[in-house]
Parts: sequence; structure tokens; C-alpha cells
Amino acid sequence: MFLLGLDIGSSSIKASILSADRGTTVASVFYPKKEMEIIARSAGWAEQDPEVWWSNIKLAVRDVLSSADVKPEEVLAIGISYQMHGLVVVDKDKNVLRPSIIWCDSRAVSIGDKAFRNIGEKLCLKNLLNSPGNFTASKLKWVKENEPEIYGKIFKIMLPGDWVAMRMTGEINSTISGLSEGIFWDFEKHKSADFLLDYYQIEPDLLPEIVPTFSEQGKLTLSAAKELGLKEGTPVTYRAGDQPNNAFSLNVLDPGEIAATAGTSGVVYGVSDEIRYDPESRVNTFAHVNHDKNNIRLGVLLCINGTGILYSWLKHNITDKETDYEEMNKMAGVIPVGSNGLSILPFGNGAERMLNNRNPGCHINNLNFNIHSNAHLIRAAQEGVVFAFHYGMEIMKTTGIKPSVIRAGNTNMFLSPIFRETLAGLTGAVIELYDTDGSQGAAKGAGIGSGYYKSFRDAFSNLKKIKVIEPDNKAHEMYAEAYQTWQLNIIRVIKQNQ
Repeated sequence: MFLLGLDIGSSSIKASILSADRGTTVASVFYPKKEMEIIARSAGWAEQDPEVWWSNIKLAVRDVLSSADVKPEEVLAIGISYQMHGLVVVDKDKNVLRPSIIWCDSRAVSIGDKAFRNIGEKLCLKNLLNSPGNFTASKLKWVKENEPEIYGKIFKIMLPGDWVAMRMTGEINSTISGLSEGIFWDFEKHKSADFLLDYYQIEPDLLPEIVPTFSEQGKLTLSAAKELGLKEGTPVTYRAGDQPNNAFSLNVLDPGEIAATAGTSGVVYGVSDEIRYDPESRVNTFAHVNHDKNNIRLGVLLCINGTGILYSWLKHNITDKETDYEEMNKMAGVIPVGSNGLSILPFGNGAERMLNNRNPGCHINNLNFNIHSNAHLIRAAQEGVVFAFHYGMEIMKTTGIKPSVIRAGNTNMFLSPIFRETLAGLTGAVIELYDTDGSQGAAKGAGIGSGYYKSFRDAFSNLKKIKVIEPDNKAHEMYAEAYQTWQLNIIRVIKQNQ
């Protein structure tokens, strides 16, 4: 038998087929081959038509079944990973009322900030573990204030993954993890956040029914099965936001374990069993995929907007067209730790939450025309991204996250020896690299939710570890000294932006 995993991103839809008994990937595909359109009708807005997701899901599922030579009746269950914090609204006939307001849309920032002040920062942080900020609940309040005719027609609100599951099964439901990422969940009372709904004047019955993350959440309808090329009745048995799912795909489930990504932006996601929060709300806390009131598992999420995008910018602006990332990594490798005093703050991709939503831009410090070359810039960029990770991870410690092992996929900036060695050497954490991704994690989640795997251990028994990077204790002082220089620069910039 086989398991189907879908990863619903804002750029593309990825689908993977896993052999259930071997736990290995048979085939993976993604659609579209160019990035999906993001609609920006005003500055700071970002919307997508959910039907565009569905069109690409259909292409991806049919292609991956063909590539894997898997028959529809051989697919045991379906798992869904999805872009977090989006808003989809439907009427009583389950028709979408407006384009989805997706994760990177910033129109509701002022609404969430006002709620944070008026409700009370301590109450919000104690019960929601976050500021209402620019999350799904605040986006819904924006619709209520600015599109009252649409708001009046809303039957249910959903996150993107909830809508995809509804499109497949006809069932409208969500998970505790999903509601928490939308800032609809009260962790103290273990129920929907009525005090926030009351403040926003949002009717509680607009929220979907709650189902467990690992469970049968609905079965494919006949019409959906025909569109996807699957068998009617195939169950959807797992659903999670992309960052909790990425951590899950790396078998990050217990306190002290950390998952990291370093693509265009960077994420560190740690698991805690303590209901704690950052008093300044510089990191976000959500219910992890295996959380319940009797088994607290919270995902503490640090997001850094400016990571791989800095490295990409350097590639396209300071190197020859023939120079690829591997060659750039080799160039950086001949430069000593600390880049001969050159230091880069990688914050050039919008406001940074860990800097209290400041947008300081990228800064190149101590550039000396007589010493520094392209190779120095490349090394300093990689070190700057690592230092930003470390700066954020120090904040995470206030929530009980103390990393000893960092797990990541063997991709993006983790392909660079400089990046890996600097991160391990500075933090003192062991780095483990794995051959997995979000769609594969979603497929494994489906295996657990369907009961095929009896435990997390069964599901991850064949997770392939590619590489282990031990921290170089002898080089720690050099990394720490370079970090101190970087930290002085960021403190100066923060003061300038106050």
C-alpha cells in the first residue's frame, strides 16, 4: 500500500507517494513549474485564489500517481501540509467568497496591534501565547470591517489546509494546531479564544469543528476522486501547517528537539512542554502536531525573513553568471572565521519579528577596500545569517527551548559547509541532516492518522540521516568573537530604529 502527501505552498504544490511498508519515497512532483501567482491589489496585500491551489493539486496528484506507477485503490490515506496563517471564507454552499488572504499579507497588522494593547498584553500572551498580530483572526476582523457584505455571507472560516481537505471530502473541520496558528485558541482554557472573538465581534460558530491532527478527517467524495484520479472513500488522515509539519517530517516531537530551515527565509522551530512565552512576542508559539491538554507539546517558531534571499542577492549581483552556489561556498571556504572583520546584518527582506517588527534593512559593516573581496562578502553573508539564527535562538531560550540537536533537510543553505560548521560551532548543538521534505512528512502523518503506523517510531524507522556535524569546540571562541562584533552592530542599528 501507499501513502500520498501534499504540501500546499504559496509558490507551488508538491506531492509525494511513499511506500507504506518501506517508508521510502517512490515519487515526488511539484506544480506549477513556475511560481503560482500572488495577487497584490494594494501595497502589503497578498492573496491567492484557492481554486488555483486545487487546479495544481489535481495536476500534481495525477502526475505523481503516474510517476510512481501506483493505482488509485493502492493509496491508503492522504496527508496535507499547508501554508500557515491564511484565511479562506465560504458560504453555506461551500463556495469561496473572496480570494484567500495568505500568510505574507500585512493588512491586518494595525488591527492585531490595537487588540494587543486594548485587550491587554499580559492576557494575550498568557492565553494565546502570542500577540493577535497579523494572524488569521485579525485578517478576519479586517474582512468584517472592510467587506461587511462578504462577512455577512460567511458560513465558516478556514485555514488553507482546511479548505483543501473540504474540497476533497466535503467536510469542514480544523485542528487545535491549526486554530492556534490562526490565534483562535486559548491555551489556558483549552478552548477557542472567546475573549478575542468577543473583542473582534466575531461569531464563535464561524469556526470549524475540531478534529485530531492524526485521525480520519473525511473521505474523498466521488467528484473529488474523479478530479484527482483517486478512489472514492480514500481518507484524509493528517493535516498540519507547514512549519509544524516540517518539524514533524524531521521527527521533531519532544522537548529539546529543534528543526530548522534556511531557504529564502529561515525558521527555527523548537518543541517545549512548558506553557511559556516571550514577553516581547518576538517568537511565536503554537500547538505542535502532537499537543493536547494532557501532553503539552508546543512549537516555538522563530522566523528570520532575510536568510537565503541575501545569498541569492549576492549570487545575482556580485558573481559571474557561471558561478553557482557550490562555487560560492568554495570561495567562502578560503576566508577565515570572522571574514577579517567584515560583518553583515542580513535583514533586507522586510520587518523582522525578532527585532520587534523593525525593518532595519541589510547592513554591511567594516568593509575595507584594501582587504575584502567577493569571497569575504560571501563568507560574511553566511556568518551573518548564522548569527541571526543564534540571536533568535537566544530569545527562544526564554520560552524553555535549549537546543542540543538541530535537525534539518539537506537543502538550501544547509548544503554549505561554512553555514553548517558555523551554526554548530557557535551554538554548541549537533546538526543532523535528513533526506525528507514537507510532502513526505505529510504522507507519514497520513500513515499514523490511518492507523497503519502504530507509533511515531514506526513511522520514522526508515528516516534517512545523511550527515552529522559535530560542533568544533576549539573554534568556538573564534565564532563567539565574530558573533560579538555582529551583535554590537545589531544593537546599534536597533537603537537607531527606535
